[in-house]
Amino acid sequence: MKNLYIRSIFLFLGLMLTYSCSDYLDKEDDTELTLEGVFQSKTKTEQWLAGCYSMIPDPTWGFTRELGWEVLGDDMTPSERWRNYGWGIIPFALGDWSTDSNWSPSYWNVLPQKIRECNILMQNIKAIPEQQFSEDEVQNMIAECRFLRAYYYSLLINTYGPVPFKPKEIAPVNYNLSDLLVGQTPYDEIVSWIDTELQDVAKILPASYSEGRKYGRATSIMCKAVRARMLLFAASPLVNGNTEYIGHVTKEGKPLFSTTYDANKWKIASDASKDLIQSATAAGHKLYVEYNATGGIDPFLSCQNLFLKEASKGNTEVLFARPNSNYVEYDRHTAPRGSGGNGGYGVTQSLVDAFFTANGLPITDPASGYVETGFSTADGYWTNGSTKWKEVKNEGQVTLTGTYNMYCNREPRFYLAVNFNGQWYSKDSRKLEFFNGAKDNNNTHDAPQNGYLARKRTDPSRDPINNYFTPRPGIVYRLGEVYLNYAEALNESDPGNPDILIYLNKIRERAGVRSYTTGATDAQNIHIDNNQVKVRDLIRAERRVELCTEGIRYDDLRRWKLAETILNRPFYGMNFFGQNATDFYKRTAYQTRVYRKSFYWFPINLTEIEKNPNLVQNPFW
Repeated sequence: MKNLYIRSIFLFLGLMLTYSCSDYLDKEDDTELTLEGVFQSKTKTEQWLAGCYSMIPDPTWGFTRELGWEVLGDDMTPSERWRNYGWGIIPFALGDWSTDSNWSPSYWNVLPQKIRECNILMQNIKAIPEQQFSEDEVQNMIAECRFLRAYYYSLLINTYGPVPFKPKEIAPVNYNLSDLLVGQTPYDEIVSWIDTELQDVAKILPASYSEGRKYGRATSIMCKAVRARMLLFAASPLVNGNTEYIGHVTKEGKPLFSTTYDANKWKIASDASKDLIQSATAAGHKLYVEYNATGGIDPFLSCQNLFLKEASKGNTEVLFARPNSNYVEYDRHTAPRGSGGNGGYGVTQSLVDAFFTANGLPITDPASGYVETGFSTADGYWTNGSTKWKEVKNEGQVTLTGTYNMYCNREPRFYLAVNFNGQWYSKDSRKLEFFNGAKDNNNTHDAPQNGYLARKRTDPSRDPINNYFTPRPGIVYRLGEVYLNYAEALNESDPGNPDILIYLNKIRERAGVRSYTTGATDAQNIHIDNNQVKVRDLIRAERRVELCTEGIRYDDLRRWKLAETILNRPFYGMNFFGQNATDFYKRTAYQTRVYRKSFYWFPINLTEIEKNPNLVQNPFW
């Protein structure tokens, strides 16, 4: 059975064609019997469907080590020497990337397999009354496969741009080779199909399931979430009027990208996000919020526990979850060396600088109160309201006496996202020691290479020494992102619309920082000039801190067409080799990143180009 199934999945289009599949062609009867046997069993059918779900990316370990979305961006940075331990994405970030580079997720080959598996289920599934497998369940599974098929195509075009596209086709046993060797379909045509398909399927799937065992299964909300994010990307400068792609055409001369700007794409994107917000709200989704003793929002607990609490315990912000995520390795690699962790997965200095100060202003604003050098002379407490946050030495405390001033007087999300030298580490009731030769820096690859470790999304109770890690679902889409997506798309399509600041401020309110207003600045609000360019900058700054380390920043830099500037430069941090405060607290270039114009899209591997003459390589490769 296993061998026959493996052979069968090799037939999808020309994306994974090999020239040795004649053995499969002689197995038509056996293969058909095998498929028939699968779909005569409810259990085997459910197992097949589970296989269809298996390529949903892991938003923890997947976005970091395997897919590499966070390593390729400018939020997170692993030890460069981890490339010797399977971190194959690190060379890409350093510019060592070519058309014959291997990328372990291999979307080009694997996602078409999953799409084909979805099609096979859709064509063969049937009700089995004697096994309590009803027609309603059959129709729901078909809708789930339609969702997965559209979702996987959205991942393909997000990675490669235009791809070969025959979404409903299963290659017949008596195929002609020429039928499989197809070229790419233009990007906008695939976007349009995915858009229509997800809208149709959203009318079939439920908004949620009452059965806990179905958590993570496709819903109408997931359909709308995938659609909204895809349409935001499709409206953005990389693929909306990018004249650098003039001349990038199929072998028949058909343009693969539209190089004419279409302002209506932003309207479509804003409408999609608004529709998602309305549907999600109607289904009971809302921003995750916890309250302090005075009844106000506790920004520390709200922003921390968003990533720790499950839906069954009241976290309704999550719109799309992967029930099984590899938090063990994420927690282990971000845990300090002196507490048993691998201690080398950090955040960049540019992310540290991106967080606002406690009064909600960027550190570049003279009114922010930011001081970069020197050391605090007293313990720092969160003074803008009380907090029940316990991951500190004393309740409400955020910094200790003697903390480098760069880390003092910052907003709550900073303390939840960044582990810095001298910070209180509650699990072991001690301060972090990142000086070279100190407890958490043994001068190896398992140490903070630029003076920081990532804290966001980590479990405070993790204990690498005793191999204790708390499992939790991985968040693929959440409502907080949608609010910012909506604000951005609306600012581009309808500048000045009051919803822009309303939804931007919902995020800031939860985070405990002052809101923006077109009125006067006061203790609760910050005055802004309500023009499109200014608001665009504010939205982008908010995305940087609210969505950091979640696998979104890299796509933001790509779609804004800023990656070749922001990612093509030295990356800074504190001095890894500093053994004392004088030497350690220096902005030091620890790594030089390279990002070429070609890197906006993954290359089509040279082997695929060689065996399929109808393919064209992605731009600038």
